Amino acid sequence: MVKKFISLSLITLLSYSAYAGGYRVAMQGNKQLAMGHTGVAVVNGAESVFFNPAATVYLKDKWSFSAGVNVLIADTKFQNKTYGWENETRNVGTPIYAYGAYKATDWLSIGLAVYSPYGSAVDWDKDWQGAHLVNNIDLKAFYFQPTVAIKVSERFSFGGGPIFVNGGVTFNRNVSRSMADEQGNKTDVTIEAKNVTAWGWSAGYLFNFDDHLRVGMNYRSKIIMKETAGTAKFHDVPAFGQGLFKDGTITAEMPLPAELSVGVSYEWNKWLFAFDYNRTFWKIYDALVIDFVDSPLGTSVNPRNYKDSSTYRLGAQYTVNDQLSLRAGWYYDESPVQDGYFAPETPRNDSRAYTGGLTYKFKNGLGVDVVFSYLHFSDTNNSYDYFNEDGQNVSFGGTYRSAVTSGGIGVSYSF
Repeated sequence: MVKKFISLSLITLLSYSAYAGGYRVAMQGNKQLAMGHTGVAVVNGAESVFFNPAATVYLKDKWSFSAGVNVLIADTKFQNKTYGWENETRNVGTPIYAYGAYKATDWLSIGLAVYSPYGSAVDWDKDWQGAHLVNNIDLKAFYFQPTVAIKVSERFSFGGGPIFVNGGVTFNRNVSRSMADEQGNKTDVTIEAKNVTAWGWSAGYLFNFDDHLRVGMNYRSKIIMKETAGTAKFHDVPAFGQGLFKDGTITAEMPLPAELSVGVSYEWNKWLFAFDYNRTFWKIYDALVIDFVDSPLGTSVNPRNYKDSSTYRLGAQYTVNDQLSLRAGWYYDESPVQDGYFAPETPRNDSRAYTGGLTYKFKNGLGVDVVFSYLHFSDTNNSYDYFNEDGQNVSFGGTYRSAVTSGGIGVSYSF
């Protein structure tokens, strides 16, 4: 039972890193977020360093910069009518981004992207009905992505570069549904992983059919997160469990899935329309293996059985004049979680997002980007059926209702 319990706790290093369907909300650029987070075939500023580096070589100015922050409020409600259970959690996240692109020559561009695709927390009531799965979690991570783009002709370009990830997680849950010390305090454990690093890469191309129609593709490789010095600390352990529930080191290897994005954009008069399709190859994540270095717990294998998932994005921009641009967008994001594997660490299902925003550009070249978004997750009545207790799998589930509301501001500058 304890082996599977601990392995679930490090799942969050992966689940929160989802490109689609997990806890991460796509907020890697306020201009593009306002357009449904489209951008693979859009040339619209330094945000292209993230969405498709190949587009940066078509930027008009020699230097382009973009930076911003979002504040998101995630609300989740849980209910199990059979047992009369109810609980809810509200959590705040502040993902940030900063991009820069430099056109070294007419055919060569270099860039740098720094962004946090997550940086959020989930905090359920301590010892709630699902405390054996999670009490709370706090995750922080940053991505660093240098890029190079080459223009082959006025119609075609390609680009890409390495991706470096640095992150960490603190996670707490109860050891079982009933275990407590002699004073009645529930036995729990805190898992902590710091400075977990990994490398991946990104590559893409952009094809301009004419002055109006563009088609692009961007691919991000899978990233293998290796934790070699994580810690497990137990609290309120009863006397009979002292020999088994020992503080110590844990190691794990977790794959972050690859993602393929294709997109098309069309400019007509003052309008820009965009459509992106994202495919995330979650099937690689069938189980998580954890080794307990300093404990008799040994090695555990926890099933996840994720499936590949897709995201469909639509966006539009209307340029009112040289100073003001208005944007709106929508997307549908599929969850990779299959029935029976739904856990409250990442209580997210299929979702629909509605976005909007604007940019006001001052005469000195500085622009202010504002965005608002609302993300509604489809209600789901589901469970996690693989928590092992006393040699048997125990199911925990109910109805989850989730939504994320966010607002963001950014600045852009080019010269």
